[in-house]
This record gives sequence, structure tokens and C-alpha cells, in this order.
Amino acid sequence: MSAAADAATSASGSLADRFRMDGMVAVVTGSGRGIGRGIAVGLADCGADVVVTARRQAEIDGVVAEVRSRGRRAIGVAGDIRDSSFIHELVERTVSELGRLDVWVSNAGGSEHKGTYATVDMPDEHWDGQFDLNLRPHFLAAKACAKVMQPGSSLIGISSTSSLAPSPNFAAYGAAKAAMNHLTRTLAVDLGPRGIRANALAVGIVPTESLTTIGGITDDALPSLAKAIPLGRLGEPFDVAAAVVFLASPAGSWITGQTLAVAGGRG
Repeated sequence: MSAAADAATSASGSLADRFRMDGMVAVVTGSGRGIGRGIAVGLADCGADVVVTARRQAEIDGVVAEVRSRGRRAIGVAGDIRDSSFIHELVERTVSELGRLDVWVSNAGGSEHKGTYATVDMPDEHWDGQFDLNLRPHFLAAKACAKVMQPGSSLIGISSTSSLAPSPNFAAYGAAKAAMNHLTRTLAVDLGPRGIRANALAVGIVPTESLTTIGGITDDALPSLAKAIPLGRLGEPFDVAAAVVFLASPAGSWITGQTLAVAGGRG
């Protein structure tokens, strides 16, 4: 029986305990900082062991230390998620060193281009690059994970509210994230018979380095953005982490094929 199934059985008498992830192992891509770091630490808070991966070794080492400080096992692996061989390395090292793989979170994404493009001005290579970074890795990860995941496991894609509405100046990013939402629904059907769930989170405005460097949002603009959100505040990495825990833990064991907006009411 998988760790997730074990947890669901042992927690059957307590709803609160169903949010525990003791014995489960999670991979979080792009987890050296920002939202990914929040997800990795949040999973560790709830009992999961975590594989931290990003491109910057120094950032990885810091998050690994945070996970271990919570009494959980952690390994850090540096690499580029766009490299299919790196995805296979992550899966193999996770199973080899931590014994299993219960949760995969595709958080790495964004844009290599610091700025925006109107659709008619967008270079073809930028369009292709956005799908290579924001969609293809999740597809490759799903195939690799399906070979080793046990019933009760889950795949979670970090999407965006840009996928839910027109995205002027971000057409490629919005389209790639919308495709992730669609892939999520298909994976839920394809992998459901194996007991593997697939969900996505459409994340709203969370102040991170990417929001500043890629979206061109300055600190002075943040208060006005917060006012446009029904709940009156911007998101935090742990807001996203809480949703990941819900979907990945036994508490979310009957939820699959969904894209959940985590955006303070603006989606």
C-alpha cells in the first residue's frame, strides 16, 4: 500500500489528520525561492519529505536546510527542468534515495524574457519557449511519474489566472497555462484507473521576483493591485502551499481533474 493510502487509512477517524502527509515524498520544481520555496516548506510542515530542485545551487541548499530543520528528509538537485533527461534523473533519484514518489508539483515556469510582447510583435521563438518552459515539463513529468507512483499519489501543476481569461501582452504564457489546465483534466482520466490524481492551481498575484522582473510590476503598484482583489490583499507563497497540501494530502483524495483558483476571489 502507498504512503498516501496508508495515511488516508490511519487518518480516517480525524479530518484534521487527513491533512498530514507523514511518510509521503514530494518533488517540487522551481523550489529555490518564491512560491516554490513556500510549497516545499509547507509540505514539510505537514510531514512530507521533499526533493528541492531549481537552477541555483545556493538557493536549493537554503530550502533543503529549511525542510530538514522541520525534521523531514530532503535532497537538493540542481538542473534545468526543460531538459527531459533531468526530469528522469529527478524521478530516479527520488525513488532511489527517498524510497518512493507520492507527489509531483510542477512549479517551475515563467518567462526567460524580462518584459512583455503584444501578440502581433511576439517572436515565434518566444511562443515556443513559453510552451517549453510552462507546459512540456509537466507532460514529461507525468509520463515519468506514472511509471513509479502508487495509488494515492498526485500530480499538481502550478497554473495561473492568466489561463482563465484573455492575457494581453502575455498571450504565450496564458496559452501555455491554459493548456496545462486541459492536460490536467486529461491526465485525471488517463491516470485515474491507476489511482493517481491530477490537479492544477490557477494562482493569482503573489509578489515574487518574477512578478517584478518579468511582469514589470513595481512595489509602488502593489497596493492598487491589492485593492482590485475581492479579499483586499495580494497572495503569499504559503497561500499556494496550503492549496497544494489540500490537494496532495489524503484530505483531497476524491478530487482530480480540477483547476482551483487561488487568487483571493479574482480569477
